[in-house]
Amino acid sequence: MDEHLIATINKLQDALAPLGGGSQSPIDLPQITVVGSQSSGKSSVLENIVGRDFLPRGTGIVTRRPLILQLINRRSKKATAAAEKNKSKQQHASKDITNQLLDLDLNEVDEKTTHSNAPETPNGKGQTEDNAEEWGEFLHLPNKKFFNFDEIRQEIVKETDKVTGANCGISAVPINLRIYSPYVLTLTLVDLPGLTKVPVGDQPPDIEKQIKDMLLKYISKPNAIILSVNAANTDLANSDGLKLAREVDPEGTRTIGVLTKVDLMDQGTDVIDILAGRVIPLRYGYIPVINRGQKDVEKKKSIRNALEDERKFFEEHPSYSSKAQYCGTPYLAKKLSSILLHHIRQTLPDIKAKIEGTLKKYQNELYSLGPETMDSSNSIVLSMITDFSNEFSGILDGEAKELSSQELSGGARISFVFHEVYKNGIDSLDPFDQIKDSDIRTIMYNSSGSAPSLFVGTLAFEVLVKQQIKRFEEPSLRLVTLIFDELVRILKQIITQPKYGRYPGLREAISNEFIEFLKEAMIPTNKFVTDIIDSERTYINTAHPDLLKGSQAMVMVEEKLHPPQPVAVDPKTGKPLPPNQQVHQQGGASAATKALANDEKGGFFGGFFTSKNKKKLAALESPPPVLKATGQMTERETLETEVIKLLITSYFDIVKRTVADIIPKALMLKLIVRSKSDIQKVLLEKLYNNKNLEELTKENDNTIQRRKECKRMVEILRHASEIVSSV
Repeated sequence: MDEHLIATINKLQDALAPLGGGSQSPIDLPQITVVGSQSSGKSSVLENIVGRDFLPRGTGIVTRRPLILQLINRRSKKATAAAEKNKSKQQHASKDITNQLLDLDLNEVDEKTTHSNAPETPNGKGQTEDNAEEWGEFLHLPNKKFFNFDEIRQEIVKETDKVTGANCGISAVPINLRIYSPYVLTLTLVDLPGLTKVPVGDQPPDIEKQIKDMLLKYISKPNAIILSVNAANTDLANSDGLKLAREVDPEGTRTIGVLTKVDLMDQGTDVIDILAGRVIPLRYGYIPVINRGQKDVEKKKSIRNALEDERKFFEEHPSYSSKAQYCGTPYLAKKLSSILLHHIRQTLPDIKAKIEGTLKKYQNELYSLGPETMDSSNSIVLSMITDFSNEFSGILDGEAKELSSQELSGGARISFVFHEVYKNGIDSLDPFDQIKDSDIRTIMYNSSGSAPSLFVGTLAFEVLVKQQIKRFEEPSLRLVTLIFDELVRILKQIITQPKYGRYPGLREAISNEFIEFLKEAMIPTNKFVTDIIDSERTYINTAHPDLLKGSQAMVMVEEKLHPPQPVAVDPKTGKPLPPNQQVHQQGGASAATKALANDEKGGFFGGFFTSKNKKKLAALESPPPVLKATGQMTERETLETEVIKLLITSYFDIVKRTVADIIPKALMLKLIVRSKSDIQKVLLEKLYNNKNLEELTKENDNTIQRRKECKRMVEILRHASEIVSSV
């Protein structure tokens, strides 16, 4: 069951390999990612785990693409027979495969090694079937087995150069290598490029940043177990691999440390404090290992012999002998396998859910992009226009497919413009913010002609109120523009959907024709709005039941100008005095009545001649070319001005209520309802028989490419779904 779990993850890695590694893959698989500096011995650790020389060697950046290394334990026939024999004789469980690395007869190992590296025959196998126990397979070369591990190294270099070129460039696209052997534990590792600081040779100047960014894409995922390889003969605090791991895993909960070059430490020093977690603690701790040195490699020292020397070193070393069973490459492989299995068990349910969710997402997108086989051009145009018209009408009526809870849209925005923007704008108009009392006085005298009127003139009231009604025209025409903008906003809301992006030519044509239709509809709408305002100015309905009566206005003004005097009382008795004494005490008739009865000197024109002497007055000089109202108003002029202002305010408010109600109705009739009812017919007339119909219905290149990507993703994720469903 344990090996089946790892095999399942391996299959998922193969299935998702076409998506690339790092952040490109939508599924975060549990995997052990190996990080370390170039000189930390990272490659040697991996070769020791595999038991073979198969990784490229050299100076500078050798690993320039991630290598997903899948180790598959395939027990040999002899090992299986020996295990069965031991089981029957000793009556206990067969030894752990890790111990077989050391327990198997070295002569037998050498024999197998010799044969397994035998030259390949044309059928891809060794010279004899019995010796074909270890081989490698690349995902990019299906059904081809590499029995010669030197050829595996050459293929890694070749495939790296194929993608990155030979100039030390790097790529995040992984190479998938699967190794079958009786001498490995079933395990999956991701070998990442080594960290470097200074560009060498023709390496790019920002090589350090490139490598770091790529490594972060892999190790920052929550399901990645970080295997940090560090040289024991350097200060652990300066370890590049450990420093990078701490950036994404500050608590060290998913990092395991490997200490290489333990045998190269100064005499009398050891890594006991590090192993005990007293330096930089990690959840999975540290494991010391010993790799082959450069001289060992040059002398062709076998990894099998190196592992034996490693075992002896830890068993015989005074600092490590008591903990020798927790040191060395075999224990590292066993622990990595255990960690990976535990991690897979924890994350598999989430992986299943993630695969299903991502698959559904791409299936929905693929459906929205439409089928690859297109209908006729006429059918496409008819379908798009019908969909557009229905969606436009639905958004206006509040029947959109997706109603937003974040902001107002469609018809709700139009309602806001009507009842908040426009109404508040109309209400803010003040009839007297542009006309002064002196202007009112001038109009009153001009409307009286050559004979000054005895009473407040109706003509002056009408002239003034018509001027103010005209002011409703500008905000009303502005409202038409605002509604036009809102309708265009709805248009953009609709055509930004992916299905309209499939045919960019048709989308643009619908957009242009719709806007042109609205512009044409605005002409009669604007005319209708101005006609409504003109009709209000043409006929001033002085008989309107809500209009303030002239007599009422006179009383209100008189009370404002001359508030009623308090009732006089007899100081002796405290009782009100008789009416005749009240009148006498208050000065007789009301001041307002006196103001209307008296013809005060000068009046309106007094200001022009008061400064002239009597001789000039007697000479009857010509009046100045421009006569303006000057001087202080008489009480009568003040009274008449205030009365007219009251009447204007009263009638202006009546028109204000009418306009605020009728103008939005006019826009609904002429612009909004008309666009709802006529847009489908107009678009069909303009586009259905268009001579460039084939060009309009040409599918977008991005849509074609996106459909291919979605189909590819759906196929990959379906395969992944089938794999996890078997667990």
